[in-house]
Amino acid sequence: METQTLIYIFVGLSFALYIAIAVWSRAGSTTEFYVAGGGVNPVVNGMATAADWMSAASFISMAGLIAFLGYDGSVYLMGWTGGYVLLALLLAPYLRKFGEFTVPDFIGTRYYSKAARVVAVLCLIIISFTYIAGQMRGVGIVFSRFLDVPIFWGVVIGMGIVFIYAVLGGMKGITYTQVAQYCVLIFAYMVPAFFISFMLTGNPVPPLGLGSEVNDGSGMFVLEKLDLVLTDLGFAAYTDGSKSMIDVFCITLALMVGTAGLPHVIVRFFTVPKASDARRSAGWALLFIALLYVTAGPVGAFARLNFTQTVNETAYADAPEWFTNWEANDLIAWRDKNEDGVMQYRPGDAFEGAPVFALDATGPSGERLLENAPTDNANEVYVDRDIMVLANPEIAQLPGWVIALVAAGGLAAALSTAAGLLLVISSSVSHDLLKRTFRPDITEKGELRAARIAATAAILVAGYLGIYPPGWVAQVVAFAFGIAAATLFPAIVMGIFSKRMNREGAIAGMLGGLVFTLSYIWYFKLWDPSLNVEANWLFGISPEGIGVIGMVLNFTVALTVSAMTKGPPVEIGRLIENIRVPRGAQTPHTH
Repeated sequence: METQTLIYIFVGLSFALYIAIAVWSRAGSTTEFYVAGGGVNPVVNGMATAADWMSAASFISMAGLIAFLGYDGSVYLMGWTGGYVLLALLLAPYLRKFGEFTVPDFIGTRYYSKAARVVAVLCLIIISFTYIAGQMRGVGIVFSRFLDVPIFWGVVIGMGIVFIYAVLGGMKGITYTQVAQYCVLIFAYMVPAFFISFMLTGNPVPPLGLGSEVNDGSGMFVLEKLDLVLTDLGFAAYTDGSKSMIDVFCITLALMVGTAGLPHVIVRFFTVPKASDARRSAGWALLFIALLYVTAGPVGAFARLNFTQTVNETAYADAPEWFTNWEANDLIAWRDKNEDGVMQYRPGDAFEGAPVFALDATGPSGERLLENAPTDNANEVYVDRDIMVLANPEIAQLPGWVIALVAAGGLAAALSTAAGLLLVISSSVSHDLLKRTFRPDITEKGELRAARIAATAAILVAGYLGIYPPGWVAQVVAFAFGIAAATLFPAIVMGIFSKRMNREGAIAGMLGGLVFTLSYIWYFKLWDPSLNVEANWLFGISPEGIGVIGMVLNFTVALTVSAMTKGPPVEIGRLIENIRVPRGAQTPHTH
């Protein structure tokens, strides 16, 4: 059977499964829509949390970043994995003990303030839309290549699928859909990794394969061979890091504490019966996540080695089929600068940003003509980093069914997280803004309708951000973590562990962290990207890691303002003491 036919079958069957689950688990109440009724088994919730967490950034983009960043890419592995340990130990059981529906619910009640709730909703929406842009971009890339449609229409189709099971099923539908999506995505990620590890080293276990000898007779280990191949071409060694220690520390910490402050992850711990189940859920989630994360590093190294050896010094006329497939989707390109008909992969930017293809025009060697390729360096090859995991099976010439499986897995990863984010956005609008702030007399039926309308509007905005994203998938996601670290994380931590923290301090801290972090990212990424170099960064910290400074600013402002203003009411102190009690769980409040 042809590969394209297998792709249609695998993707079609997975979509049919997701939609069937959504119809079966349609939410009939606000409790089911927001927290799946609050009775999800910890193991099931752990698997759903893993799918919610392992987004397009984890499945599609992380290994691609590691492939091209090498040692520097390890910050994503350390930060995103360590964040779950922090979440399990520091926040999850206490938030479940509190018994509310959403993060703004916790902040609004703990800080006895509608203003604090509104600020939390503002932060949540900014974080979620920043994050979701990467997910929809991932959906567009997968559709573009594997289903042979433009990225625009790929995003539109993905929006339609998410609409069906997020708007219909709410958290109840999303939870059980994400269990299915986890099974699809982890199988799709591991199978090609096993194949490629065995082909390169004779060892089918990727982490062990990464430390094994390449079976080409050279007697060299994988990383040793990769370092040699890259340095011979003029690149830095794969195992050398170029980032400063302070930037590595800040990016890793921003990803860690950002994980613990992400609203779509935190809300998953409101779906289990009691506080102890929240901790168990986090443990199971960490186990399920680890399966992919210990494999991502080897996948990145294998991908870079295969890509470099396949592309470099290859005549364009003899380019492998996978190259022309991705070239047709504008995600890989070649510009024959010296007109010798041979692809030269060297250090230096081949293009300023993504390539711009001239319609129906070809260059001297038959390549698709490009309009923005610089001529001041020797590099002729452009590759979108987000394609490496998806292209890996094709580069390694694996069977068609493996390629089809990866396509289904990439879509599962992106759609699962997109759905969780959309639910967070819709619940914050319908529950926190309407029910708890501006229209407390709204009926449950009206609140549910508002939640679905908000989810629909969020899908439209998310689709636009997916079509016009401000960076690579994982890079966009890293900004969301920085914003979460600078806004919600300090407010939640101080809300649990500080009886003195009051509403004035919390509001001032969140706004300070938000304005500073957003301004820094906007200045270097949107206002003038040419300034985005280490010499211009504050303390040498990149936009991906600046959330740590935003977090410190948040804590500093909040504690200072709190010390200068009246403390919280006595009943808030009793509420905090009740949250800290490690036994049982409080029944969710009736709204």
